[in-house]
Parts: sequence; structure tokens; C-alpha cells
Amino acid sequence: MKKLMLMALLITGATMTAQNAEFGLKGGLNYGATGDYENVNDGAADFQRSFEEGENKTGYHLGAYGKFELLGIFIQPELMYTSLKTEYTNFEYKLNKIDAPVLVGLNVLGPLNIKAGPSFQYVLNNDIDNEDYSVGDVADDITVGYQLGAGVDLGRLGFDVRYEGAFSENTAFVDTASEQFTLDSRPSQWILSLSYKL
Repeated sequence: MKKLMLMALLITGATMTAQNAEFGLKGGLNYGATGDYENVNDGAADFQRSFEEGENKTGYHLGAYGKFELLGIFIQPELMYTSLKTEYTNFEYKLNKIDAPVLVGLNVLGPLNIKAGPSFQYVLNNDIDNEDYSVGDVADDITVGYQLGAGVDLGRLGFDVRYEGAFSENTAFVDTASEQFTLDSRPSQWILSLSYKL
């Protein structure tokens, strides 16, 4: 009898999980910039430390998501390919990465939901569009930031708007003939997504 009850509980739990799980594809636009440019020529006699914020540019993201819901609360892991550009005075910095946010959300009113959680970033490559500049690898291939935002689900379609920020910098060193400087590769950006439930 105990085995039968245990089996019934397992089947019921599996059915509930299957009924409250969804998977889909998503993509959209990113608007923001990576972090500051900072020169590092401390040894130069005429050294003056300088900073420059990058200009916000539009990028894109594509990927897939899962959503597992119980009692109005859900967990939404995602796997996204993201391409970003940031413009500085003398060059444009390009960054391609894999993002893996793991968001916890709450259905608040009809189709409206709010969500937040950590966002893991794995840098695939970074590049500068100026031949006089040589950029090295970022300090850490994997970093953790955060995302928070809201979404609306309308049948199979979903719309999301989020903000992504960083807990810490992730610098890359850049060399030129006359100076060395660092760039922070961790972006601050707005993310606008369209998703389709399979």
C-alpha cells in the first residue's frame, strides 16, 4: 500500500510539473553600453588619469528559455547569445557573449508578471574596430550580474522589458603605441524581448 501511495505521489508530482512547464524561443534588442574606459599609464611622467563612459548603442540577443510555475511563482532559466557594441571617442568596442539569467518571477495581475535574478555572462570574444589598438582577453570569462523587469504573456507570445546591471567590473587591457588602458566589459543595458512558447 505504501509503495502504491508513493508511486501515486510521484506520478502526480511529475504530471503537475509537466502541466506547469513551458519552453520557448526568444529574441530582441539590447540598448546600453559596456563600462568605463580608464587609462593605466601610471609610470609616465606626464600621466593624468582619465575616464570615459561609452556611448549607448543597440545590440541584439537570441536564444531559448524554460519556465516552471507553481502557485503563481515561477523560475525562468534562459540561454541567450548576445551581441553588443559600445562607442568610445577613438574606437568601437564589440562584445559577443552567452548570457544565462535565472529569474524568479511572480504573476501579479492577469497576464502581467515581474521577475528578477542573477545573470551569468560568458564572454566568447571581444574586439576593437581600430587597427592601432590591440585588446586582450577579459579578466574573467564568467561573471555574474543581475536582471530585473516585467513581462506580459498573451497566449503563445510574451513581451519582456528588463534592466541588466553588474555586481563588479570585468576588465580587458588595451594597448596602443602611446598608452595602455582598460575597458570594463560588463554592460549596463535595457533588454527588450519577444518570446514564443513552443
